[in-house]
Amino acid sequence: MNKHALLEQIIAQLTITHQTALDAAKRAHETATNEENAPENEYDTLSLEAAYLAHGQSQRVAECAADIQAFKALDHSNPRTLQQVILGSLIELVDENDQTKWVFFGPGAGGLKLQMSNSRENIEITVVTPSSPLGQELLNRKVDDEVELVIGGKKTFFDIIALY
Repeated sequence: MNKHALLEQIIAQLTITHQTALDAAKRAHETATNEENAPENEYDTLSLEAAYLAHGQSQRVAECAADIQAFKALDHSNPRTLQQVILGSLIELVDENDQTKWVFFGPGAGGLKLQMSNSRENIEITVVTPSSPLGQELLNRKVDDEVELVIGGKKTFFDIIALY
């Protein structure tokens, strides 16, 4: 598995998300400052609501930029061989039904899903962060360790079968 290519794909996806957030923030700011949205009376809150939206969109832009920087820094600091799960680990898991699940242990962008090809098949990789329930279970684990995750009140067990 080519982790460098995976990181490039994550950064490319985050860059698209960042641009979308920038566009949304610009539109929200324009709406908030448009003179047509000036309050006509003390009960007219359209301008105030637009300002709240613009602020929220600006925060989203900052979060996206921080995610991009965190993944770029990760690409340069990641060791080539792994003994335990750390930031930047690509983890192959198998559940009790022998279903394989791939996760990338990243500094942000939790839940992002990507498609990659390995020598055998196309696989889906999900970004997991240290603050997520699965991330908390995986941190500092090793190959052959078992992790337990409770999903919807049901316990699911995964074995770590490989680290990249």
